[in-house]
Amino acid sequence: METPGTDDGAAADGHVDGNALAGPLSEIFAVDVTAATSRCAHCGCAGPLARLHVYGRAPGFVARCQRCGGVVLRLVRTRGTVWLDMRGTVSLAVPLDET
Repeated sequence: METPGTDDGAAADGHVDGNALAGPLSEIFAVDVTAATSRCAHCGCAGPLARLHVYGRAPGFVARCQRCGGVVLRLVRTRGTVWLDMRGTVSLAVPLDET
């Protein structure tokens, strides 16, 4: 869903939602991690990774808490390596499809 006044779906401050992490995180995890519930280490807010505010104009992605704006996750891809910093996440609960 596009934000009014933008042409790429980005909010006025330049962020998109956490669904932007689906592709980059699929290189590391075998499940869709955007559906996982993360808990912010700064304010305790819990919710799906897809709700995080993601900024991708840097060399990688920076995901911030939707409530307090604290950095929850950083992801940078270099040649042959993906760097994932989740020190702003207290926990990550990944739902499993148990059929």
